[in-house]
Amino acid sequence: MAVNPGDADADELPSMLWGLDPDFSAYSRLYITDILQMKESRQVPGAYFYKTHPIFKVDVLGTVVYKREREDFYCYGVDDSTGVINCLCWKDEKCSDHGGSTKCKDPSGSSRGFNIEDELKRLTEAEQKSTVLEIGDLLRVRGTVKTSRDAREISATSSYKVNDPVMAVHISRMLEMPQLYRKCYDQPFQMPRDDLGGTEAGGSSRYHYLLSRSVLTLKEFFLEKEVARFRPYDVEFLLHPLIQSSSESDQPGTSFATQIRNLLKETLSVLQDEGQIFRKIQTQDEVYNVTEQDKDLHTEIKDVLREDTKREKYAEKGCHVLHILSSVRQGYSQNLSQEMLEVALTFLECNSDITSTTEAHYTVL
Repeated sequence: MAVNPGDADADELPSMLWGLDPDFSAYSRLYITDILQMKESRQVPGAYFYKTHPIFKVDVLGTVVYKREREDFYCYGVDDSTGVINCLCWKDEKCSDHGGSTKCKDPSGSSRGFNIEDELKRLTEAEQKSTVLEIGDLLRVRGTVKTSRDAREISATSSYKVNDPVMAVHISRMLEMPQLYRKCYDQPFQMPRDDLGGTEAGGSSRYHYLLSRSVLTLKEFFLEKEVARFRPYDVEFLLHPLIQSSSESDQPGTSFATQIRNLLKETLSVLQDEGQIFRKIQTQDEVYNVTEQDKDLHTEIKDVLREDTKREKYAEKGCHVLHILSSVRQGYSQNLSQEMLEVALTFLECNSDITSTTEAHYTVL
C-alpha cells in the first residue's frame, strides 16, 4: 500500500519501517537543491525526507566553487548547477610523515634497491592529489547529510577529484539523474503487499520478512547448485518450509498452495528487478536464466567488448554500459535489463574476465 500522508507523523514513514525502503540504505543521487530543501525528520534527528523516502546518505558530483582548509578537514563548496552545498572532507592521518627509510633485502642480505618508505610517500602524494582540490575541479562526494548552524552540509565518508576533460562523466551523470528520479525518488514508497493472508497493517512486516527469506533461499540454491536455467515449479519446493514455519499458514481462507504461489511470484519479481534472473525468451513455457550462471551470456558480453574495443572510439576508455546493453540485446536477447547486465558485468569483473575503466565503462582483459 502507499504510505498515507495523514498517518501519525504526517508525511513521515514510521522509523521502524525505514529499512523497508531500499533508498534508505543506499547513497541517494539527489540534486543539491533537493538536498538543501529536504525536511528533517521529526522522529530521528539527522535523517531527512525527500517526499516519502527517508534519506541520510547522499552521493553528489559537482564543481568546487570555494575552498577553506582547517586543521582536520577541507570545506569545499560544491555546485552541481542546481545549488551549492558545503562538503566537509576529512584529512587522512596516513598523510603524516612515517620517519626513516627501510630497504628490502633478499635472504643473502644484499639490498634490492626497493625503499618501502619512498614507495609509501609516492602513493601518499598520489592520494593527496586526488583528495586535495582547487576551485574549478570536479569533485565527487559520498557522505551523510547534517545541519549545522541552520546550514545544510555533507560530512564525507569518501571523496575524490574526478578527471573529466571531455565532460564524459558529467554528461553521463546528467543523463542518469532524471531516470533515477522518475523510477525511484519521485515514486511513492510502497509497503510490501500482504498476499499470504491477514490484514496489510498486521501482516506487512511479517510478509516482508518471508519475502526476504525466500529471495535469499533461491539465491543460495542457485549458487550452490550452479543453476543456469529453471522453471518456477523446479524451485517451488524450496519455499514450502518458509510457509509451514510461518504463522501466516494458519490464516483461514488462504490455502497453502495459494500462499506458495503468491510468495514465489513475488520472489521471482524481486530477483528480476535486481537483475539476478531474466527470461531470455517470453513464451508460455516460463523459463528463467540465472544471470551469474549463464555462460552463453558471459561469452556474448566478452565478445562484444573484445570486438568493439578494437575500434578507435572505444580503444581508450572501453565501452559504456548502455552500448554493451544495446549490443548484447541485439546478439543475445531483447529482454535484457540494465540491472541484469550490471550483475553480469560485476560477476565477470570479479572473475577477472573484464575490467572497468570508469564507473560505467568496461574493457576485456
